[in-house]
Amino acid sequence: MKLAMVFPGQGSQSVGMMKGYGDLAAVKSVIAEASDVLRQDIGALMAEGPAEDLNRTVNTQPVMVTAGYAAYRAWQELGGAEPRIVAGHSLGEYTALVVAGVVSFADCLPLVRLRAQAMQEAVPQGTGAMAAILGLDEDAARAACAEAAQGEVVEAVNFNAPGQIVIAGHAAAVQRGIEACKARGAKRAVTLPVSAPFHSSLMGPAAARLREALARAAFAAPRIPVVHNFDVKSHADPQAIKDALAGQADHPVRWVECIQAMAAQGVSHVYECGPGKVLAPLAKRISPDLQGLALADRAGIEQGVLIFGRS
Repeated sequence: MKLAMVFPGQGSQSVGMMKGYGDLAAVKSVIAEASDVLRQDIGALMAEGPAEDLNRTVNTQPVMVTAGYAAYRAWQELGGAEPRIVAGHSLGEYTALVVAGVVSFADCLPLVRLRAQAMQEAVPQGTGAMAAILGLDEDAARAACAEAAQGEVVEAVNFNAPGQIVIAGHAAAVQRGIEACKARGAKRAVTLPVSAPFHSSLMGPAAARLREALARAAFAAPRIPVVHNFDVKSHADPQAIKDALAGQADHPVRWVECIQAMAAQGVSHVYECGPGKVLAPLAKRISPDLQGLALADRAGIEQGVLIFGRS
C-alpha cells in the first residue's frame, strides 16, 4: 500500500468548514498562527463568515491553505503516517508544498494572499468567466473553445476528471464556448460563481507578479515528492518548483494526469486532506483501482488512520 495525500483549492470553502475537526490542538494551533501572520481573525472567518467575505478570493486562498494544513496537522496528531507523495488542486498545491517542507506555513500565507490579489487584479471584475463542462472529452472541449474564441480568449483550463472540464476566458467567449460544447454533445454546462478566469492565458499579468514574489521566497528541496499541476512532474530543485508555480497561474490544471502519475508510481490510496469531499471521488473516477477517502472531519481522519497509522 502506498499513500498519496491531495489538498483542495478554491471552491471547497464554506462557513463552519472546520467544525467537524472538533477541538484538536493541532487545528487550533495552525489557525492561530495564520491569524497572527495575516493579522486577521482567520478562525472567526472560517466559523462565522459571512460567506461573502469568505468567498472573496483574497480571503479564500489563504483560508484554504490554512484549512488544508490544519487538517494535515490533525492527521498527524491522531497518528496518521506521512504520505509518500503529495499534490494539490490549483491553490492546494501550495498546501502540498508546505507539507513537503518546501516552504514554511508562515512564509506561504502572504505569498498566497499576493497570488490571490494578482489573480483578482489581472482581469477587471465582470470581464472574465469560467464554466464547468460535463460529459465532453478533452479534444472536443478544446475544439469548441477554438471555434468560440472569435478573437477573444476561451480555453480549457481544468482537466478534473474524464468528462469534467472547466473552460475560462472572456465572459462572452465563455458563453459562446458553452454553446459550442453543447453542440458537440456536452451533457451539461454550468457557469461558475468565480471572480476571475483562473488558469487561462488572461492570468499572464498575475503569473508575472507571482514570479517576482517567488524569486524572493525561501524554498527548500522537498522532503516528499510533489506532483505539479503545470507539468505533471516532481522537482527537487527549488527554482524548478517556483517555475512550476508561476506557470500554474496562467496554464491549465492537469489534474487527471497528476492522479494518473501517482497511480503509475504505485499509489494505492488517495486521501483528500481538508474540508470538502471533491478530490477523493475524482481520484477513483480517474483511476478505478485507487481507494479515495476525504479527511474532511475527525471521523474521516480516524478512518484513514486505521489503514495508515504510524504503528
